[in-house]
Amino acid sequence: CLAVLFFMASGYAQEVASTYYLIRHAEKDRSDKTNNNPELTKIGLDRAIKWSQVFKNISFDAVYSTNYNRTIQTATPTAKSQGLDIQFYDPSKMYSEDFKKATEGKTVLIVGHSNTTPQFVNKILGKDKYDDIDDSNNSNLYIVTCNNELKDVQVLYIE
Repeated sequence: CLAVLFFMASGYAQEVASTYYLIRHAEKDRSDKTNNNPELTKIGLDRAIKWSQVFKNISFDAVYSTNYNRTIQTATPTAKSQGLDIQFYDPSKMYSEDFKKATEGKTVLIVGHSNTTPQFVNKILGKDKYDDIDDSNNSNLYIVTCNNELKDVQVLYIE
């Protein structure tokens, strides 16, 4: 009883957890080496649909993507299935104070690239834990949960 009074008197308020699901875009078309903004391949489009099935029981508040064809096409099936518009983020300003504030207490999908996805996870965690994803790997799923100063991360490999 005394502990409850102490927490009430100190203005203690429990923050609602923020959960971030981060994936790399699906398989891109590599046939034109000069194309900096390729579309997904058939296999990549199929993987994007599979991601939406993986996420079917998760209620996202927002879906974020970089502004590239391959990331947008990867995010689209999940965003459509949840009735959400894709929001864009600048990979040079990952997990900024504005982004953190906008996503606080929410469940968010973030689609990026082989370098930006692990960097984004590292920014959320506040430490360099993950290296770039191998260019042949399109199956990592990072799940980061933040509650006050406590941060937890899981990495799953979804084929």
